[in-house]
Amino acid sequence: MYERFYGLRELPFELTPNPRYLFLTERHRAALCNLQYGITARRGITVLIGEAGTGKTTLVHAALGLVRRDDARCVYLTNPTLTRSEFVEYLAHGFGLDHEAKHSKAVFLRELERVLLDRLAAGVVSALLIDEAQSMPHELLEEIRLLANMETPTDKLLPVVLAGQPELADRLNEPALRQLKQRVALRCDLGPLHLAETAAYIAARLERAGGRSGQVFTREAVEVIHKRSRGIPRTISVMCDNALISGFAAQRRPVDREIVLEICRDLDFGRGDEGPAPQAAASVLPMPLAHRPTADGGTAEMRATNGPRPGPEAKAQPGNMFTSFVRRRFSFFQDDV
Repeated sequence: MYERFYGLRELPFELTPNPRYLFLTERHRAALCNLQYGITARRGITVLIGEAGTGKTTLVHAALGLVRRDDARCVYLTNPTLTRSEFVEYLAHGFGLDHEAKHSKAVFLRELERVLLDRLAAGVVSALLIDEAQSMPHELLEEIRLLANMETPTDKLLPVVLAGQPELADRLNEPALRQLKQRVALRCDLGPLHLAETAAYIAARLERAGGRSGQVFTREAVEVIHKRSRGIPRTISVMCDNALISGFAAQRRPVDREIVLEICRDLDFGRGDEGPAPQAAASVLPMPLAHRPTADGGTAEMRATNGPRPGPEAKAQPGNMFTSFVRRRFSFFQDDV
């Protein structure tokens, strides 16, 4: 409804995991690299941890998009609160097993191993990706451990990605799940955006939608959005969308600090005295450097470091997730970047 007023072609702050709007900070880029590597190199279990709204689902979709450029068959489960029998039925359908495999675990395991071995011989990647994994019943986490045990002397047959909130990390530390934790080959943690990254995130989405960032939000408005959202991308999008609606209703352009504070009161986003947004450090466990994938399909050295870094202000480039943003200046913070 407000697109024409702000010079936009489309809505820039939709909450769906649209890969066109993928924004990669250095931490997100490293996590995406780990997800792709874990799947294509059959590294067993890869774990992605992040607070709600930090971009886990978007990264999983991006990894699926990259893997599907090759010959791959991946099953993606978004609601893992299933019984054991329902889980078996879901996987049997996803991997194209015989009808009998949906109703007999013995048949399911026999058929699944046969299919995975055939695909391995043909060079086809198979994988299981589970979102909201912190909600999985204990019995299904045990099933995941057993499925991860399917292997040849040289290869894992079914790489698994578990994406979840910090509660997933707590569960993996439970003594009863120590064997599952021992099978985690790669782990990546996502944290909130820093102030410069928040500005870059907003600007990138606006410009992808056809707008000019400096003509839509003032610098002061962006600072309030960052502070009240505490750097969580999903909350940033909710605030920006509501601010654009309010600005359109008031016929005010660009959106200023007062409009953002008004929608913060309406949506109950903080009182304004909560202090600066947390600068949480994100960590990515290192993988062998020789196996790091590059944009052209080769390998290169990439080092993941802990702690906050300045966010790379960037512009989307089609066709390559790993180089989809290049360093540039944003009108929000020209003094800072």
